[in-house]
Amino acid sequence: MLTLYVIKNCDTCRRARRALDDKGLPYQAYDLREDGLSASLLEHILERVPVMTLLNKRSTTWRELDDDDKANVDANKARALMQAHPTLLKRPLLDTGEEILVGYRNGDYGRL
Repeated sequence: MLTLYVIKNCDTCRRARRALDDKGLPYQAYDLREDGLSASLLEHILERVPVMTLLNKRSTTWRELDDDDKANVDANKARALMQAHPTLLKRPLLDTGEEILVGYRNGDYGRL
């Protein structure tokens, strides 16, 4: 079964959910804000997605971080920031079991 990692109030996440619903694909929704982000889940995602690809520097959470936190971000610092602030992950994330698709644009799930 597909797992869609979302944040409930994210418009792009809503569009991704609608696309899966329209295709009749069963999926489990996992809210990163409400359900949290365990270290093992973050590692599972990072096994399939490069850490710097996953870091959302356009998010409100990123803009609200201290300048010291945003300075000199490498893979280790990004991992720690995402663990502390799950809303720093780009979303939605669709885990197909074989890969994790990052983000959503209309038509992205056409091959599923």
